[in-house]
Amino acid sequence: MTDLSFHIEGAAAIRYAVSPQLAFTLRIAQQGEPPLAPIRAIALRCQIRIEPTRRGYDASAQQRLGDLFGTPERWGQTVRSVLWTHTGMVVPPFTESIAVELPVPCSFDFNVAATKYFAALDDGDVPLSLLFSGTIFYRTEDGDLQVAQISWDREAPFRLPISTWRAMMEHYYPNCAWLCLRRDAFDALVEYKSRRALPTWEQVVESLLHAPESRADGDTKTVVEMAP
Repeated sequence: MTDLSFHIEGAAAIRYAVSPQLAFTLRIAQQGEPPLAPIRAIALRCQIRIEPTRRGYDASAQQRLGDLFGTPERWGQTVRSVLWTHTGMVVPPFTESIAVELPVPCSFDFNVAATKYFAALDDGDVPLSLLFSGTIFYRTEDGDLQVAQISWDREAPFRLPISTWRAMMEHYYPNCAWLCLRRDAFDALVEYKSRRALPTWEQVVESLLHAPESRADGDTKTVVEMAP
């Protein structure tokens, strides 16, 4: 039965994808003494988790992470491993080892915990754990095709530079950020924008930020009362 090891050699942004993606350079190697069985393919699955306890945070980052972990004095109970994403690929044939590009889709939705975590960091890196599973297709010395499962304990640590994630998002969304709203909140903003004849959404937000909490014409009150 074949046994595999996994190691991440680096990560870089895929610059011309439909949506933001990172490519993790993944080295897969067979363990054991030669002769090694030729591997015909691997249906690989990967779960990627953020390990926030494996790095430090300054006061500014602690404040921005309050939405995820609460106040710093509670972090001993609240800071835990965070699921980032799932991904997968089909690994082509090899015998001893192979380096492949593992695609990792990235969201810029600030309702997603991983996005909040990445956006809160100014520098340093993000400690990750990549957990692997899947099916191995290989041939025996007699040429018979065999199937085996990847051992449940196969994983690889990696420290992703936060600058890599920021550069990727800046490439896909230059000088922009995304905010997801409830439908009724968005409809009220559309009505406010139309009534005020404001040409851009930035001007809508700036108008609301600089408006008093109530007005005779009721425009601001309409938006304020959308909150549950």
